[in-house]
Amino acid sequence: MAEELVLDTAIRDWVLIPLSVVMVLIGVLRYFVSKLMRSPPTSPSPDPKLVKEGQVVIRARNLRTNAQFIPGKAFKARKVYYTNEENGLLHVPKEEAQKAQAAMFSDPNMAMDMMKKNLSMIVPQTLTFAWVNFFFSGFVAAKIPFPLTQRFRGMLQNGIDLSTVDVSYVSSRSWYFLNLFGLRGLFSLILGEENATDDAQKMMQMGGGFGFNPTMFGCRERQPGYHPA
Repeated sequence: MAEELVLDTAIRDWVLIPLSVVMVLIGVLRYFVSKLMRSPPTSPSPDPKLVKEGQVVIRARNLRTNAQFIPGKAFKARKVYYTNEENGLLHVPKEEAQKAQAAMFSDPNMAMDMMKKNLSMIVPQTLTFAWVNFFFSGFVAAKIPFPLTQRFRGMLQNGIDLSTVDVSYVSSRSWYFLNLFGLRGLFSLILGEENATDDAQKMMQMGGGFGFNPTMFGCRERQPGYHPA
């Protein structure tokens, strides 16, 4: 039988709320620090080649979205125009893709930006975890208002070695991890969609964007049974 606990209100005032506030403030501070550490753009104007490639991708995406409004023969012709392995607009030879990826990672400014972003994320989180582990280790900080299975015990009760406590109770260390991975929506509201987390994800997408496979983009055959109007 799981043991029911009565949480002291002082834990809410001196553990739960301070942890949440500190995690939000650190996230906002990390965003502005990474923004200040970001290197200025190397060129004031965008590369015309990149702009052209972006416009081609937008046109292909619009083709996929509005495929049901054009005849099947016209859709196939446009698909070949974009995905043909000889001269298709979306086809990138393997050699050129590897060269472009190597040139991107050889850029010293980009490597420095990646290192700065990693430092701005790792250093604050390491210090915060050490602070939580030193001052708040062993506290039961909150209780989830719905029942959970035993599989959630390791995730919600990190730092508490009591198997008799109900799974719905959350330790202070687990509350730290829940805030660490669950505040992205709040940061999007506070900082906007273009926050530091989104920048990191865009960089990862940019790193894997070369060697583009048009068949994965979505220019595929339409579903069987479709009859254009």
